Amino acid sequence: QVQLVESGGGLVQPGGSLRLSCAAVRFDSGLTFKDLTMSWYRQAPEKEREVVASINRYGDNIDYADAVKGRFTISRDLSENTVTLQMNDLKPEDAGVYSCNARFYSFNYWGQGTQVTVSA
Repeated sequence: QVQLVESGGGLVQPGGSLRLSCAAVRFDSGLTFKDLTMSWYRQAPEKEREVVASINRYGDNIDYADAVKGRFTISRDLSENTVTLQMNDLKPEDAGVYSCNARFYSFNYWGQGTQVTVSA
């Protein structure tokens, strides 16, 4: 098992910025942070959960949803076992619950989620 804890959500005005952090605080069964592909997902009310950004175990393969390209940046810090999502120029359609995901082959682990609200 992997325990993930997100932080950094909140209320911002359109055009504002937030920085989300996901910390991997517990590992079992021989897993280590460097074994994991890390992703950020989001889910707005009445919508399906969608992947926002992902970064592989080596940090050399990064993908973004088209809707956030040029505005969001994902990064990982191996020494701190954390993944960060820097979100700039936020739009109302960016609002939702953002969840951190860790994947090891077919196994998926999820954080509790953090709320992002974008409103004037």
